[in-house]
Amino acid sequence: MKAEVISIGDELTSGERLDTNSRWLSQQLGDLGIRVLFHTTVGDDLEANVAAFHAALERVDVVVATGGLGPTADDLTRQSLAAVAGVDLVLDENVLEHIRSLFASRQREMPARNDIQAMFPSGSLVIPNPHGTAPGIDLRYPRAGQADSRAFALPGVPAEMKEMWAATVAPSISTMLGNQQHVIRHRRLKCFGVGKGPLEQMLPDLIQRGRYPSVGITVHKATITLRVTAREETPEHCLAAMRSTLDSIHAHLGPLVFGDEDDELQHAVTRALERRQQTLYTVEWGSGGLLADWLTDTRSPAYAGGMVVNSVATASRFFGEQCATLPERDLARQFAKVSRERAQTDYTLVIGRYPEQPGGRVAFGLATPGGVAVISSARFAIANPDILKERNIKQALDWLRLKLLTA
Repeated sequence: MKAEVISIGDELTSGERLDTNSRWLSQQLGDLGIRVLFHTTVGDDLEANVAAFHAALERVDVVVATGGLGPTADDLTRQSLAAVAGVDLVLDENVLEHIRSLFASRQREMPARNDIQAMFPSGSLVIPNPHGTAPGIDLRYPRAGQADSRAFALPGVPAEMKEMWAATVAPSISTMLGNQQHVIRHRRLKCFGVGKGPLEQMLPDLIQRGRYPSVGITVHKATITLRVTAREETPEHCLAAMRSTLDSIHAHLGPLVFGDEDDELQHAVTRALERRQQTLYTVEWGSGGLLADWLTDTRSPAYAGGMVVNSVATASRFFGEQCATLPERDLARQFAKVSRERAQTDYTLVIGRYPEQPGGRVAFGLATPGGVAVISSARFAIANPDILKERNIKQALDWLRLKLLTA
C-alpha cells in the first residue's frame, strides 16, 4: 500500500510557516507499514486543490491531508473533495449540533459561517473532532481497473490532527490492511571522515536499488547518514532483517561510524570521556563558541567549559605576549598547553583562527595527559562560511574521538 500526504494553506506555500504535520504523518504511516511516495503542499486555491487531490487519489492508495477545514472562504478542502468525487456537499445535523455545543460551552455565539464545517461530500464519513469545530472527512474514491483509494482529511491544528489520527484514521487504515499489516522501521548510522563517494565505494553492493533491506545515504555538513530500512510484520522482525546489513556496514567502515540515530560527534566524544571519567576544556578562535555550544547541549559532566577568543589582544592577555607573533600551529599548541594547565582537565581541544582567504587551513591543538599535538584542518575551499565552520569543528571533534578510541 502506498500513500501521499497533502498539506494545504497559503501560509505553507508562502514560507510563513513550517509544515511539521507532513513529517509526523509520514512517520505514523511508516509505523503502519505504508510507504509514503509523495508530499504535496498546495495553497488556498480551489482549482489547485482539486488537481492535487485528483492526482493523489489516482496514484496512491491512501491520501492523508491536513488543513483547509475551517469556516472561512479560503478553507476549500471539503469543496475540493466533493468536486473530485463528483458529488454534492450535504449537511450533517449531528455534526452541526456538536459544533453549536462547542460554542455554547465556551459561552460564545456561533457565527453563521461555521455551518459550512458540518457540510460533507455525499457518501463520505465523518472523522470526529472531539475538541475542535473542524471534523475530518473520510472519502472513498473509485479508480478504474484497481481498488478504490481513500482520502482522510484532517484539520491543520497539530493537537487535533494527532488525536483524530489515533482515534479514527489509524484504526481505519489498519482495517484496510487486514492480514497484510506490516511495519516499516529505519536505523540510522552516522559517519564522519571521508566524502560520500569514497564511502560508497567502501560499501560494495550495499547501496543499490532494489536491495533489501535498503540502504540510503545522505550528507549534511560533512556528516554522512546511512539509513537502513526494512518492512516486516513486527519491529523485532525488522531489526532482525537489518542486523546483517548493519554488521556489514560496521565491518567495512570501522571507526568511520561514530554513532547512530540522533547522535552527533559531540555525543560520541562526551560518551567516551564519561567512560574514562575524564574531562575536556575547549578554546575557540573564530568559530564564535559553536563548539562550546554543541558540547554544552550534551549536558555531559565531562565537558568542563571553554573560552572564546576573538582578538590578538585577548589571546596575548591570557596566553602570553608572544601570541601576537606566533605562527598558527604554534599558537594552537600554546593555547592547548596553557589551557589544560589552568583548567586542570584531562584534555583541551583548540580550534585556531580561520583563514582570511580561500585555500588556507585552521590549526587544531590537543593537549592530553601524554603531551600536546597539533594538526591542520582540511584546506578551505570557496563555500558558505557556516558550512566551513561546522565542518572544521566536526573535524576537530573527530580527531579527539579517534584519540580517545586508542587511549
